[in-house]
Amino acid sequence: MKIALLSPLPPEQSGIADYAQVFKNHLSACGVIVETPLKAVSRDALESAMKKTDWSRYDVVHAELGGGGLQEFAALQWLMRNRPELALTATVHDPERLVWRPLRFPLGFDKLAQNWSLADRLLTVLLDPLTLRAERALAGHLKKVITLTHTGGQVLRKRMRIDESASVVIPHGVVQVENRPPPPIDTLYLLYFGFIYRGKGIEDILQALALLLERQPELKKKVRLTLAGGTEPAMAFKPGGAYIDGLAESIRQLGLEQNIDWQLDVPEQQIAELIQAHHCMVLPYRESRKLALLGQMRGTSGALAWATACGRGVLASDARAFAEELSYGNGQVFPQGDTAALAAELERLLDTPQTCLDWVDAAESRGRKRAWPQVAEQFASLFKEAACTSG
Repeated sequence: MKIALLSPLPPEQSGIADYAQVFKNHLSACGVIVETPLKAVSRDALESAMKKTDWSRYDVVHAELGGGGLQEFAALQWLMRNRPELALTATVHDPERLVWRPLRFPLGFDKLAQNWSLADRLLTVLLDPLTLRAERALAGHLKKVITLTHTGGQVLRKRMRIDESASVVIPHGVVQVENRPPPPIDTLYLLYFGFIYRGKGIEDILQALALLLERQPELKKKVRLTLAGGTEPAMAFKPGGAYIDGLAESIRQLGLEQNIDWQLDVPEQQIAELIQAHHCMVLPYRESRKLALLGQMRGTSGALAWATACGRGVLASDARAFAEELSYGNGQVFPQGDTAALAAELERLLDTPQTCLDWVDAAESRGRKRAWPQVAEQFASLFKEAACTSG
């Protein structure tokens, strides 16, 4: 079987690019030939590349949708119109929508939107009925629509009006990592891991930690937080200074310099060692208020998948589909943006450190069930079914 994979790929810095690379490697290990005919094709050259590609060579064309990327959606639309006989499938990383924004703005408004963020937001909302209609048309044409959680699948089916038989849940695969016990619990080692930019709620964990230590200053030597992950200039910087510089200044103002460690742009081969040097990962994400006008984002997180692979629990906000992902005894959720509730959860972990150890056992169990070789086999079976139903 041969499939065409439409997806961002490294060196692009995004969670979906990282996911797609591992997905591609493990699918190839299952005997599926995976090609990326649109790799390195710019948006301006997309239509020309679509016309030049011999799509009859593929049994299935599969796309990774989400992360603000529009090119894969545009490619699927082209195939729907010009090669309707092809079996098209997609993994939707940010349900309940496929793309969340128009592929393009009306002529004359594109430059305005580029230079004025308010115009971009207003146009996105005003054009949303057209965007939603285009999303539903494509979703109805896909042979299979994959989500990483049941929560995501439920909201996607409802919003896209797709048949339940076309909706499949295949959890986020996790790499196979040797289990290692956590460090001694005399000091609680917490880890934020992921791309460092606004919207991840990093400010909330800083505020919660400061609140906890203000109430119980004797705990100052009992807890440390590492801020680790990738830095993407397009996301981490804004007019007036770098986001990371702003975080460093907040840490200074909150008096947390002695409790915070930094480890930026971690090489992939060092990620497991980094995570396993901590007791627990903290993911205090917040929902985007801008996206809330367009729907609910119920995706999951590559960082959470890494925690599962490494046998570590997660303390996360109730954003995305984290409540489902942490319903297996491998962590706890708190109300997003509620720094007092987060401080209370940190205090509970310090009072009952056995909780972290219980999360370790549960995470290791989930990791065995979600190992990438097993997940890739599920996808291989799905692609065979999709190809058969298309004839």
